[in-house]
Amino acid sequence: MRKTRIGGALAGVAIAALALTACNSGSPGDTTGGDEGSGETDMLWEVASDVDLADSPTYERMVARDGVIVGVKNDQPGLGYEDATTGERTGFDVDIARWIAASLGFEESQIEYVTIPSANREQAIVNGDIDYYVGTYSITDSRKEQIDFAGPYFITGQGLLVAADNEDINGPDDLAGKIVCSVTGSTPLQRIRDEYDPGDTVEYDTYSQCVEQLKAGSVDAITTDEAILAGYVALEPDALKIAGDPFSEERYGVGLEKGDTALLDWINDLFTDGGDVWTALFDVHLAPAGISGEQPAVD
Repeated sequence: MRKTRIGGALAGVAIAALALTACNSGSPGDTTGGDEGSGETDMLWEVASDVDLADSPTYERMVARDGVIVGVKNDQPGLGYEDATTGERTGFDVDIARWIAASLGFEESQIEYVTIPSANREQAIVNGDIDYYVGTYSITDSRKEQIDFAGPYFITGQGLLVAADNEDINGPDDLAGKIVCSVTGSTPLQRIRDEYDPGDTVEYDTYSQCVEQLKAGSVDAITTDEAILAGYVALEPDALKIAGDPFSEERYGVGLEKGDTALLDWINDLFTDGGDVWTALFDVHLAPAGISGEQPAVD
């Protein structure tokens, strides 16, 4: 298996430009300032050539199709966000997906993004509906029974989002009698039910639906990973806040077809060798929302 290395040397010169672009972006987490794939993040990598990954059935499907199908989220500012007007996709996870595709030899125009709810992610990978999934996808033992994960590429922790004027909830132990919202099939929702004592839980397909319920006063708190919650606070700091400190560790990975070791190793090598790219993307997409972190070592 022959590999083509790309992009790491370009990162240093791009970081300052990326930060300036983010300040002038047209949508949450936007680093392009224009059409999807035409902006400053393209400076961080080149599209690889002469890629040889014949041992990967997923890669063979990509080549036969002449394109990549990536599962993502569309309502998580700073991570995976789709502008409702332009259809433009931006965020840390979206750029991680683009970076992987470029390393495999695919241009931006050859990437198809598919929004898949949390509850449907494993089945989409098992069915071959997508080639890989990048969307705040926590690595868990139960999920690894069906699929494989490359990474982790980011580590965060579960938190709580409440109304800005809420003084009653400062952590998960304050949820007695409270209504907590999260998305169907999420790890944070199950943890709240198993380990804490909420008054009730409600679930939706997307976190943006939970945010609307919170703003309407129909639920008392939203629970998911702090990195996701921080994006909503950055959008509406006068209406929303994070309550307390993180109370878990969530390790985000790239979901892959089970047994595709060649592709898993390829992506892990990309992460290991691409620290400058990772740092540049983090500084643009996540640091402005008050999130701190460093690139984790892959498993």
